[in-house]
Amino acid sequence: EMYCNPLVVDGVIYLLSPQLDVIAADAATGDVIWRFDPSEGRRLMGRYRVRGLSFRADGDDTRLFVGIRHYLYALDARTGKPATGFGDDGKIDLREHLDRAPAHLDVQLSTPGVVFEDLVIVGSTVSEFLPSAYGDIRAYDVRTGELRWAFHTIPRPGEFGHDTWPEDAWRHTGGANSWAGLTLDETRGIVFVPTGSAAFDYYGGDRHGENLFANTLLALDARTGQRRWHFQVVRHDTWDRDLPTAPTLVTVRRGERLIDAVAQPTKSGHLFVLDRKTGESLFPLQEIDVPVSGLPG
Repeated sequence: EMYCNPLVVDGVIYLLSPQLDVIAADAATGDVIWRFDPSEGRRLMGRYRVRGLSFRADGDDTRLFVGIRHYLYALDARTGKPATGFGDDGKIDLREHLDRAPAHLDVQLSTPGVVFEDLVIVGSTVSEFLPSAYGDIRAYDVRTGELRWAFHTIPRPGEFGHDTWPEDAWRHTGGANSWAGLTLDETRGIVFVPTGSAAFDYYGGDRHGENLFANTLLALDARTGQRRWHFQVVRHDTWDRDLPTAPTLVTVRRGERLIDAVAQPTKSGHLFVLDRKTGESLFPLQEIDVPVSGLPG
């Protein structure tokens, strides 16, 4: 499958092949400059969806960040070789730092992260079945790969939103991940994070409650990961109503006033337009209760 949205920087096009080779080519001629094969010649089994890469330049240090299977790679944009000093030989294992045994987790990065100052901020794709990994949002140091902050989309005891789940649900549930991509307001230092449903995505009998921060647009401080505001689109999702795209930054005119907003589409065809600073809707909203099942639990 071919999902990649290429980058073009200074006349060089960077992209991924369906075999997950990372390629740099002359954007005018198509001549290949370098090719990086993370599989080292081994045949890929199954389908992997990698929608693109992130780029960062700091003087002569130019890096590409790309998620392939459960790794986040940092590559030297000039040579295609793994960046020296980043993680373990130029990559970090995204299954780590999730408070569960890494070997038993399915965690991928199908959509590129965003680069902000000296951080690369990523979501993840995790299993929609149980057991599932947490959908934590994480920021890594662009030079070393060190984990700088993490936001728990399934709040732990004592964290805001924990009371919207059963007391011990955080021990076994997963998901509430951001697979669709993140959007950065660089001026305000805000990263906007759309999340999906909690696992298991078609059954909620073991996670009664509103289930923050599943199905939510989160506004996080890009430097610290602290929550600035949130807007939950669906309470206690049992129909896989993930927020399926990164939101778009827009400016809305109201009379003589301009309002910086963020527009978030949904799977159901709605478009929520929210004030970037406060999360307040720019249009009237009505929250509607849905019928409750008669099945026990």
